[in-house]
Amino acid sequence: MNADKKVKILATLGPAIRDAAHIRQLVEAGVNLFRLNFSHGEHADHAQRYQWVRDVERELNQPIGILMDLQGPKLRVGRFAEGKVQLVNGQSLRLDLDATPGDASRVNLPHPEIIEALQPGMSLLLDDGRLRLKVTGKQRDAVDTCVVAGGELSDRKGVNVPEAVLQLSPLTEKDRRDLAFGLELGVDWVALSFVQRPEDIVEARELIGGKAFLMAKIEKPSAVTHLEDIARLCDAIMVARGDLGVEVPAENVPRIQKDIVRTCRQLGRPVVVATQMLESMRFSPAPTRAEVTDVANAVAEGADAVMLSAETASGDYPLETVQMMSKIIRQVESGPDYQSQLDVGRPQAEATASDAISCAIRRISSILPVAALVNYSESGASSLRASRERPKAPILSLTPSLTTARRLTVAWGIYSVVNERLRKVEEVTSTALEIAQAQGMAKRGETVVITAGEPFGQPGSTNSLRIETLH
Repeated sequence: MNADKKVKILATLGPAIRDAAHIRQLVEAGVNLFRLNFSHGEHADHAQRYQWVRDVERELNQPIGILMDLQGPKLRVGRFAEGKVQLVNGQSLRLDLDATPGDASRVNLPHPEIIEALQPGMSLLLDDGRLRLKVTGKQRDAVDTCVVAGGELSDRKGVNVPEAVLQLSPLTEKDRRDLAFGLELGVDWVALSFVQRPEDIVEARELIGGKAFLMAKIEKPSAVTHLEDIARLCDAIMVARGDLGVEVPAENVPRIQKDIVRTCRQLGRPVVVATQMLESMRFSPAPTRAEVTDVANAVAEGADAVMLSAETASGDYPLETVQMMSKIIRQVESGPDYQSQLDVGRPQAEATASDAISCAIRRISSILPVAALVNYSESGASSLRASRERPKAPILSLTPSLTTARRLTVAWGIYSVVNERLRKVEEVTSTALEIAQAQGMAKRGETVVITAGEPFGQPGSTNSLRIETLH
């Protein structure tokens, strides 16, 4: 088991990854879980990649998580009679429900939800924020705008509405079909796009029905506003900085990222920092210094995982990109101030036996030279609480559930082994020591901290702690 880094790597699969052997290389280089991006590709493509991951999981005998990322609503303008127009600062542009091809004075906006939500004074962004409009007037089936930042606008370019909450479900008919397909495949995580409010999480939960864990993508200003409520309702959070950076001023994104990481750690929800982390490595074998610093900052802030998108899905150097990200993570984690920085941001413990023990193992691992923290957990909840404390030693999570083990691949510092032998608490110590040694996480003479609970195997019952030396 390659447990020499605590921050996990989530890598996106795409045409650049051609077979199971390639996936195995990425896992051996440091990838912990994979993303299937349902904004691209056919179901057959995703099914093939899913199978490759499961084949590698069996070969390596280690759990590998799979996340399906739903596309969500794509808001776009209609078409132009000549394919494109040039918008000039100060000119007027009407957006309406008329499907007739547009010109420089008007264009179709086939989304009545947007027209209904817009009010005079609000901003409207086009083509990933390259063009900006200001709403000057509103009719029942149209809005009038003034061009604030002009440029070329062509057919079907995207629309962002940062200042309004749209009465729009985050799940389109395509998403519902994709979700049913992904759940049938057996994905471990579902990433929900276009989250605006807590109710969106409830809607998705009802559709998923406990068949997978839910990760909310924070990419809308309204989701930032409702962050804590959204985080409480889901299993993890993704900081989707691409769309977020379009809808909020770019200079606000680093602060928002820090706030999201801090909130998720306090609530014990894994948090993934995503988008353009090593973007230049799509076409170059080396990253920019700014990208290296960006990844390092996410690690130092306490993120559970960092994500690669096009870098591994369609880039020229997917393996080199993963190797570079692993190097950056290890470099930061080996720094003299990494642990002290994490301790400064330590969240407030809750008055539970599980949190008391989690706090204790963090403290013990900072005093004693502990090689590994071994935790037995059926649901993974106590392992996540231990991870929340960001202890100095890695966490070896023993569980009888492969589903739980796959879920935990996104969480900081946790490495899982599926073991069904444990049926009574007396077996925990000997089995924990045996597995820690077999996995290379501890060797003779080293100290191991073991936690479990009685009644044995009952979720939420973690109430015992042992300090053992491997003989």
